[in-house]
Amino acid sequence: MYEQIKLQAYALRDELVARRRDLHQHPEIAFQEIRTAGIVAGELNALGLEVQTGVGKTGVIGILEGAHDGPTVLVRADMDALPIQEQNDFDYRSTVDGKMHACGHDGHTSIALGVAKLLSAQRHQLAGRIKFVFQPAEEIGRGALAMVNDGALNDPAPDVTLGLHLWNSIPVGTIGVADGPVMSGASNFSITITGKGGHAASPQTGIDPVLCAAHIITAIQSIVSRNIDPFESVVISVTQVLTGDAYNIIPQSAELIGTIRTFKLDIREQVEQRFRAVVENMAQAMACTATVEVRHLTKAVQNDPTVSAHVREVFRTVAPELVQDIQVRTMGSEDVSEFMTDTPGLYFFVGARDMTQDAYYGHHHPRFSIDEDALPLSVALLASAVASYVLPASSDGT
Repeated sequence: MYEQIKLQAYALRDELVARRRDLHQHPEIAFQEIRTAGIVAGELNALGLEVQTGVGKTGVIGILEGAHDGPTVLVRADMDALPIQEQNDFDYRSTVDGKMHACGHDGHTSIALGVAKLLSAQRHQLAGRIKFVFQPAEEIGRGALAMVNDGALNDPAPDVTLGLHLWNSIPVGTIGVADGPVMSGASNFSITITGKGGHAASPQTGIDPVLCAAHIITAIQSIVSRNIDPFESVVISVTQVLTGDAYNIIPQSAELIGTIRTFKLDIREQVEQRFRAVVENMAQAMACTATVEVRHLTKAVQNDPTVSAHVREVFRTVAPELVQDIQVRTMGSEDVSEFMTDTPGLYFFVGARDMTQDAYYGHHHPRFSIDEDALPLSVALLASAVASYVLPASSDGT
């Protein structure tokens, strides 16, 4: 069965590449994926799936019902791009100023459509159903929850969730499959520091919120180095410092914006509690006041060990000559976790590093790219993993 799926997946290569390049040329950011959702819905309708649109604003669901009873497998793909000006010179580079697929979601959408096409041709053999979920707004951590709130996990509820991420830090022909947490939960924060403005030449007459901000930036790093168990993984990054209007004015206030990444909810609570205390006490020590806002966006992506072990065996059957099984964990975040909170699942990584680039450019870089040979391999892997749950072992895959 898996050999046939693999052959069929590689036969789709040109179609996968063409679809991915079209999506790459027309990127749409969070909750604006109108064109992309229209393409997805059109393809799923043409394949005879039961299609729902407008789920979570711009999300699309397609249900492939099998001929026999069995489990429901949820397959998730994200569709949104990033607010980045592309700097590649490909023929298929973004045609939209300030927007770019810089994380591989164009590939994810193409891959999931490829899986739908491949397995819809075998619906008469399916024992169960496949629920294809094309999600908006992953990059802002809100699309999955929006779809869940609109009933994406109901009618039917999934028995297992599967998904993948093209990962351009590892070469084509490698996959990352790990048990437990593989992507961190993400929170963002904003800190507003209020002092007393004045003339920069007379700092003694004011209270400098910029100096206070500098001390806070340094102090919150002590949370990671001195308050958290060294065997736990935590990242606190200040990414924006917003203050001031002129070189000779001490401003009245300053704002710090950034992100907190953790794998465990109890660690997240510990970090937040200490974070608030450090910020408020440091501000007080500098004669300023500070208000802290922390917003939790996503939970950690947790792979179920049973699902992981099962799918690993499938992958070793599908492509033993190509696939090197490696462990990938990242402090990057993904709201696919919303589809895996109460449902066992696996989110795996497929190597997609573009070796033709003159240098390596990672995810969210304006020169991000992928090796498109990863597309058919990804279809073969994901389709085989899905088939292992809903196609009888005796099926010949034709």
